[in-house]
Amino acid sequence: MWSYWGGNIQKAEDGQYHLFVCGWLENSSAGHMEWPKSYVFNTVSDTPTGPFKLHNIIGRGHNPEVFRLKDGRYVLYVIDGRYVTDDVNGVWKYGKFDFDSRDRKVIEGLSNLSFAQWEDGSFVMVCRGGGIWISRDGLSTYHQITDESVYPNVDGRFEDPVIWRDSVQYHMIVNDWYGRIAYYLRSKDGVKWVIDPGEAYMPGIAIHEDGVVEDWFKFERIKILQDQYGRAVQANFAVIDTLKHQDKPYDNHSSKNISIPLNPGLILTVMNTEPIHPKTKSIQVRIKAEEGFNPHTDIDIRSLRFGASEEVNYGRGCSVLKTEKDGNDLIVIFDAKGHGVTEEEFVLKLIGRSVQGKLLYGYARLPHVDYNAPILSARAPVFLTEGRLNVRLKYRILDCQYLNSRYWRLKLLMATRG
Repeated sequence: MWSYWGGNIQKAEDGQYHLFVCGWLENSSAGHMEWPKSYVFNTVSDTPTGPFKLHNIIGRGHNPEVFRLKDGRYVLYVIDGRYVTDDVNGVWKYGKFDFDSRDRKVIEGLSNLSFAQWEDGSFVMVCRGGGIWISRDGLSTYHQITDESVYPNVDGRFEDPVIWRDSVQYHMIVNDWYGRIAYYLRSKDGVKWVIDPGEAYMPGIAIHEDGVVEDWFKFERIKILQDQYGRAVQANFAVIDTLKHQDKPYDNHSSKNISIPLNPGLILTVMNTEPIHPKTKSIQVRIKAEEGFNPHTDIDIRSLRFGASEEVNYGRGCSVLKTEKDGNDLIVIFDAKGHGVTEEEFVLKLIGRSVQGKLLYGYARLPHVDYNAPILSARAPVFLTEGRLNVRLKYRILDCQYLNSRYWRLKLLMATRG
């Protein structure tokens, strides 16, 4: 009866999982192109994989993404607007965001927005084109703070970014809808991004444990369900089995929302208190025990590699010297040779396998990195006076770290013409 698109899950204080998904009647005369007239549904389930039952229709909207403010309210973004509520099961009030481009060109328009909360309760947002914006509280004005897209510098037609923060770093996935391939990025602060090699996802990833493959033509609108540590534990996708323009009313094609469980990674802590540098002899890493995971018995210790992502992603990095028990947790001491840490590095990565041969991985913060360093963004200069030998300029500079604003030392570089 309905064609669905997108889908974002939040576990609410009522203990239920709320899937916010948009949809339109499958028999609409426009077929899939009925999407601009979508409704947003609030559906509920006792489990993150469903089945979900309709609770209510929130209102018109497309490409929903839900997030929660520091004061507990819920915000549901839709293209060109947003809904806000104090009670996830109550009434949602429609409104619009305000945007300030701050003398910058908006990159590809303000649609397909995705949001993540900074540690101080303010919000960072990425727009469809890869521009970064910030808001003091998630509802107040969003200010653009970057001049260029943060996406990979490749020939792609990007859309549907998703951004989230865990206890270690920020993450982003962005989809090339034409090439049907997605890319993964990481960041210390949500503003400056590192592009990891490889593909985040592509068609063919919906594989069941019994080997059955769901052969969807397109995977789009990825949204992330996070656990109490912020780790990604489930991905929700909008999928369709044909080209969108070929999805007609009363045919055997349709778009759906599907859920795919994710490997959340291990909880790691670097125990070294001094910065990691070329003369460091060893690196101690705590691997935390969790429900269903015993680091003393479940890890193939010899398979572990640790260090900068650029090293361990290609089979290099630090190897294990020895291990020590610390209650239920495991301390792994690595030979620091080959760690690959540079001045730009902000996390270290672990890769290995379990005794059953399954992938193990995780990230850990570095002991010397300031994760709340100032993030400065200047507006265009205002010329107060101008002469042959005397020029007065006025700059307005925004420190994006609202909670930890401080004094800074600035350097002004000027180029002469001719």
